[in-house]
Amino acid sequence: MPSFRLAITALAALLAVAARASADAQSAFPSRNVKLVVPYPPGGGTDLLARALAQQLGQKWRQSVIVENVGGAGGNVGAEQVARAAPDGYTLLFASPGPIATNAYMYKTMPYDPADWTPIAVVATSPYVLVVSPRFEASTLPQVIAAARAKPGELTAATPGIGSVGQFATIEFEMLANVKVLQVPYKGLAPAVTDVLGGNVNMMFDMMATSLPLYRAGKEKIVAVGATARVPALPDAPTLAEAGVAGYRAVTFFGIVAPPHTPDALADKINADVAACLKDPAFIDKTKALGMDLSPGSRAEAAKFFADERALWGKVITQAGIKPAE
Repeated sequence: MPSFRLAITALAALLAVAARASADAQSAFPSRNVKLVVPYPPGGGTDLLARALAQQLGQKWRQSVIVENVGGAGGNVGAEQVARAAPDGYTLLFASPGPIATNAYMYKTMPYDPADWTPIAVVATSPYVLVVSPRFEASTLPQVIAAARAKPGELTAATPGIGSVGQFATIEFEMLANVKVLQVPYKGLAPAVTDVLGGNVNMMFDMMATSLPLYRAGKEKIVAVGATARVPALPDAPTLAEAGVAGYRAVTFFGIVAPPHTPDALADKINADVAACLKDPAFIDKTKALGMDLSPGSRAEAAKFFADERALWGKVITQAGIKPAE
């Protein structure tokens, strides 16, 4: 019996030491560079926000936070890299809905399970806006709809790629407005925007982060927003719902997740640090021009939000009859 008690005491001591070591490691986090993987090409709204946050986190942590763009397969290539990384907080995924909420419905085979991510934070949300080329004659939503109905399947609409929220926003528009357009998928947001500006494509559903500066510079027209209410940055732009497309809603989000099995205490620390950055006046000033609503919430709120978005877009994809790619 004494030997048994000694063994229990020794085991308890070892567990206590391990717990202290884990706590010390997490309290010291980060002790080296952190990598923030953006699973898309550079230049889009996700990339811009990630870089702004990386700079802010770097100042807070006194360590470099490096943004690495790893595009491909609707975000799956970069997401797989993060999913396979060590769950130590040093490799994080900064993404819009694809790898977190929608890709599971778009690909028959997934190299990771979106439900297994360790949620960190919803960084921001932003409504999609319907933009048209300055060379396109339509300047209002009713005019766009009239043009689409006059020539079914001929009005061209750019999307950032198959499986993007931009594609789903376009499909939702077709369904609710009872029109048919010719979708032109691109490998990323930047080339899609370039062709809209150049007049090679008539329109696209874009994030405010990229469209607002171009609109203010007079390089494109914004005819409606996908939010359920008008946005302060575009007071004269109606929602699609009030301009004739009842029930329309298209809002994207930007979130941070960590590899599966990341310890809760470490994930909580990263969440708290991200939330502090989102409340910092300097960061708020940096992101005003991006047209995003910052969301400094808890990990529990992020987990619920991600699950709700998976359910919402899954419903749209199913109703549209979109078949998953190989």
